[in-house]
Amino acid sequence: MKQRHIAMISIGGVIGTGLFLGTATALRNGGPIGLLLGYTFVGSITYAVMISLGEMMSYLPVAGGHITMAERYVSKGFSFLLGWNYWYNWIIVLPAELSAAAILIGYWNHVISPAVWITVCLVVVVMINMLGAGAYGEAEFVFASIKVLTIVGLIILGIVLDLGGGPNHDRIGFRYWKKPGPFVQYHDIPGATGRFAGWWSVVSQAAFSFIGTEIVAIAAGEVRNPRRSIPKAIRGVYIRILLFYILGVTLIGLLVPSNSKGLKLTERTAAASPFVIAIRTAGIKGLPSLINACLLTSAWSAASSDLYTSSRALYGLALNGQAPRIFSKTSKSGLPWVSVTFCSLFSLIAYMGISSGPGRVFGWFQNMTAIAGLLTWFGICVTYIRFRAGWNAQGLDRNLLPFKSFLQPYAAWYGVVTIFLILILSGFSVFLHGNWDTANFVTNYIPLMIAPILFAVASFVMKSKFVKAMDMDFVTGLDEVVADSYDEPPPKNIWEKFWQWIVSDLILPLLSFGVCHLTRLCSQF
Repeated sequence: MKQRHIAMISIGGVIGTGLFLGTATALRNGGPIGLLLGYTFVGSITYAVMISLGEMMSYLPVAGGHITMAERYVSKGFSFLLGWNYWYNWIIVLPAELSAAAILIGYWNHVISPAVWITVCLVVVVMINMLGAGAYGEAEFVFASIKVLTIVGLIILGIVLDLGGGPNHDRIGFRYWKKPGPFVQYHDIPGATGRFAGWWSVVSQAAFSFIGTEIVAIAAGEVRNPRRSIPKAIRGVYIRILLFYILGVTLIGLLVPSNSKGLKLTERTAAASPFVIAIRTAGIKGLPSLINACLLTSAWSAASSDLYTSSRALYGLALNGQAPRIFSKTSKSGLPWVSVTFCSLFSLIAYMGISSGPGRVFGWFQNMTAIAGLLTWFGICVTYIRFRAGWNAQGLDRNLLPFKSFLQPYAAWYGVVTIFLILILSGFSVFLHGNWDTANFVTNYIPLMIAPILFAVASFVMKSKFVKAMDMDFVTGLDEVVADSYDEPPPKNIWEKFWQWIVSDLILPLLSFGVCHLTRLCSQF
């Protein structure tokens, strides 16, 4: 993949159906302030994880990403756990995203069976991945561009509508922060306890929205000039989190009341998006179909990323001897086609959702994905802490790192503690009186129970021991990476000049502008 591929993937990677649609449930449960605080909290954890991953992967970008790093700096058993958990994470959400794409297409056509649309989407996703990292990068470049343009357009439109620029000229301001109120009493629990529970329910949903930002590091092994590309991608993560998510959910809380009936819709169509609810309330016609089309590209993009990431995770496991060796087989161009083929077979689960109810099935997959993703983030932070311990023990200079953060190692410890708390309390709602749900309990806690058992068994079978700080390997493969590093050449043609202008002179200033004005808005309020 090229620099522009990894740059746009890093920009668009934090945008998905979680922001466009998942915020509806979060707003209903937490209220506008609960929504904002929940996403801000998870956004800070995301940043802690990304800078931890960025320091390790920019120094030594290897195939398998954090899975290979875990074997070098923690233990083989820990690497085994992270690798199979990561594979499981993306393999279970792949059919869910295909099913979601079919539902979104059903917004326009209810006659044709969703199975037809699932098949069409599946064929395209498999073809993109079978054509290699370059084709995947080009596809994600297009998909991410659409998502960025969509969310930027919605944010601008949201500001206009809030200030009374819509057809109904209704200046909303902070009306809904006052009535029905800034927080929601979760399940009618009185007092501060109910408001806290509402905020915590937002945290669990927000975690699902942010999961996947680490794909930049997994792709590091197939990126040109990774020691230059990865630091550039990581440095801009905080701005993207602030603009796309924090500013986005702030506007959602301004435009839509938390007691709106539209937020209770269960199907993943444009009608359930808080942005669409605001657009319809303002009297604007025609936009819901456009937004639904953008949501479709988002689901399609997610499915393509799911297959790419799961196949690379399986490939990395095979390289490390933790999966059958056949999955390490590649084509002449380096494509792990056996892993891609095997992982694509799990997408057939999408057809089960047709009879079981895709909306409910997706809810189960969402819970399992959030837990598996948080386990991955927990593992990344633990791996970084061990990486940092080995780096210091061997007396290495931090200036050797292409990317480093002054927040470390505190950010990694912050990630370990907060992620552990979220994992333990993720399914708290099932323990409320009269709210027991076996399916939610299983999808929230069974993966969490299996993880330590899997780690213990793998460590015993593989006779795995924790790697001592002085024995950590910071050298193998480094010479090749350094030799392949180079300064980015100037643009060669008009298209490369256009892309450089888009990123340097348009997108990044727009991000900075949005962050500054969000800060000013909050301070005035």
